[in-house]
Amino acid sequence: MSYDLEQENKEILARYKDLISNTYRTLDEENNKLIRKAFDIALDAHKDQRRKTGEPYIYHPIAVAKIVATEIGLGATSIACALLHDVVEDSDYTYEDLKKIFGEKIANIVNGLTKISIMNHQNISVQSENYRKLLLTLSEDFRVILIKIADRLHNMRTLESMAPDKQKKIASETVYIYAPLAHRLGLYNIKSELEDLSLKYNNPDVYTEITEKLELAKESRERYIEEFKKEVSEKLHEEGLNFKIKGRAKAISSIYRKMLKQGVSFEEVYDNYAIRIIYKSDAKNEKFLAWKIYSIVTDVYHSNPSRMRDWITQPRSTGYESLHLTVLGPDKKWIEVQIRSERMDEIAEKGVAAHYKYKEGYKQSSEDRNFENWVTEIREVLEQQQNLTTSELLDNIKLNLYSKEVFVFTPKGEIKILPTNATALDFAFSVHSDLGMKCLGAKINGKLVPISYVLQNGDQVDIISSQNQKPKSDWLEFVVTSKAKSKIKSYLNSQKNQLAEEGKEILQRKLRHAKINFNDDEVNKLQKFFNLKTSQELFLKFQSNELDASSLRKYIESKNVFNNLLSRFRKSPSKNTAFVEPKEQNLDMIVFGKDEEKLNYTYAKCCTVIPGDKIFGFITISDGIKVHSDNCPNAINLRAQYDYRVIPAKWVNEESFKNRVKIEIEGLDRMGMINDITTVISGAMGMDMKSMSIESNDGVFTGTINLEVKNKSQLEQTFKKLNDINGVSKVRRLQS
Repeated sequence: MSYDLEQENKEILARYKDLISNTYRTLDEENNKLIRKAFDIALDAHKDQRRKTGEPYIYHPIAVAKIVATEIGLGATSIACALLHDVVEDSDYTYEDLKKIFGEKIANIVNGLTKISIMNHQNISVQSENYRKLLLTLSEDFRVILIKIADRLHNMRTLESMAPDKQKKIASETVYIYAPLAHRLGLYNIKSELEDLSLKYNNPDVYTEITEKLELAKESRERYIEEFKKEVSEKLHEEGLNFKIKGRAKAISSIYRKMLKQGVSFEEVYDNYAIRIIYKSDAKNEKFLAWKIYSIVTDVYHSNPSRMRDWITQPRSTGYESLHLTVLGPDKKWIEVQIRSERMDEIAEKGVAAHYKYKEGYKQSSEDRNFENWVTEIREVLEQQQNLTTSELLDNIKLNLYSKEVFVFTPKGEIKILPTNATALDFAFSVHSDLGMKCLGAKINGKLVPISYVLQNGDQVDIISSQNQKPKSDWLEFVVTSKAKSKIKSYLNSQKNQLAEEGKEILQRKLRHAKINFNDDEVNKLQKFFNLKTSQELFLKFQSNELDASSLRKYIESKNVFNNLLSRFRKSPSKNTAFVEPKEQNLDMIVFGKDEEKLNYTYAKCCTVIPGDKIFGFITISDGIKVHSDNCPNAINLRAQYDYRVIPAKWVNEESFKNRVKIEIEGLDRMGMINDITTVISGAMGMDMKSMSIESNDGVFTGTINLEVKNKSQLEQTFKKLNDINGVSKVRRLQS
């Protein structure tokens, strides 16, 4: 392929100038020289490289640097590191080279980014150690993770050029780890975009449907916002306030979550857009003006008190400050209104980075200390959870990534921020690990309560402890913070370590006898095969003789089958690849891999699959190939953690296939309703009903029906006919 190099060089220079135009007002000459030097090195390092699109590779680091500068708001050091983030991995430049040119600080950040990048290319079954390294970078240098999020955002924005299977892998990994991190760092806009783009590739039909409906509603939304602005602005101007009002549609992924959670259609999601009032203020009057605007808005429109959120009096641990209220606006439609100052808006847009100490003139605030406390806690959790799988590790970390918060007080009146549903025992561990280990009970607002008491906003907590108290296994049933969980598990595990060591020696001898190497990968496969959560459980079962030589023989037999399947799909495609003849009549319905091989398979129980659905195969360790729907609730986790075991799958002969699907139907009850429903299903559509359950209450009915469906087209036609029945308000398919 030929390229117009002269035109490309002009474009590279134009993009660099665009980057600089967004930074020169805030950076001095020395900092701008630093950025120019980083650009020159990156340009040299990537001079012969191109992206999948065919574009010069240097476009990517320039774009990442611009996200770092404009959307996250970091300074010259971070911008330079963003330009250099792929240099060590993709060229002859080394860590030592960067250290000589730019100094240790920049070299270390780029080195951290290189480690994460290398980890993302590895296809191994246990990624918990890699994710642990990723999260540990938070406490080594905060900027590493912010630049990595910017890198991932640009990759997601330019994902079209990748193969479909790669798109799904990267999209799944993004929503699995990077979106939650962006959320916790206060980068709400970036978090929403990452989730939206992940939905675009993981569930393109839903993404397209919601996007089109938002576009159709755009004109009426803008008209609605203008009417709101007109009514409220007049009152705000009367008070001499300096402000601006803007409206925005909610994130596509947020609307989809509401549709799933509430079981409603797009049209039934009543708050799919919001209005923001941003005002100018000095520090002294900031809170006063927020409540003044609140008072004016609620004078004009009725508010819903249950949906009022005050993040100004007590900001979130990310530093987020805003007043949220829901009002009955023009046309008597509910709409969310956010009230915040320009300073609050910057923090809401840029997250922790907006007030972090790398910015000049920084003065540490309580929000920064909250964030640093969270980072310290994450590090403690990671260091103590060496044996966790990826899912378990991230489940614990996500407790502190996505959770809502409750604010309580120490006996001295200091505020502690904990996740919603945190208990008195969680509070004890948050004060000090030793206090948690010896916690007997607590006094809440002067009243004695058990350690399982769930904390409420405003509680004053005084912990009662005893030197004789020791952690118990049932404590794990009610603590919710990752720190408490890890400390309790650490103590309980220490008691089992000696027995586990004995079991480990037994297993090593048995594997040696079977001529199998004992290593971490083998131990993980044994865990999965015997459905155990940790290697410690595995060793304990061999120590107690619950698992023995005969158990190991079953594993070895399944291992041979598993390895044969993996090797088949890892090798290069070949036109002459042989295939396994199906043993049952319906096995030719699905074929797998690039060569469309016919293999034995079963359907996963976590989702309902019918012909016409988009599907994929997953090679399990003990049960062969399992077929999942692309919309399976476990699809994202499988692609994020075990993408190398995911294989393409497609339908061959869907018309001869039948499968059972559960649907839900709702509406206004009347005489003959059940007859009309059964006439459509059994008569008009010729479908077999396996079961039907309908309940009526005060004139409203709800029901579930199990159907035998031939294909997706038949199901869609049935839905259309059922929706046409007089009185039926909603029909939807349920996942099993």
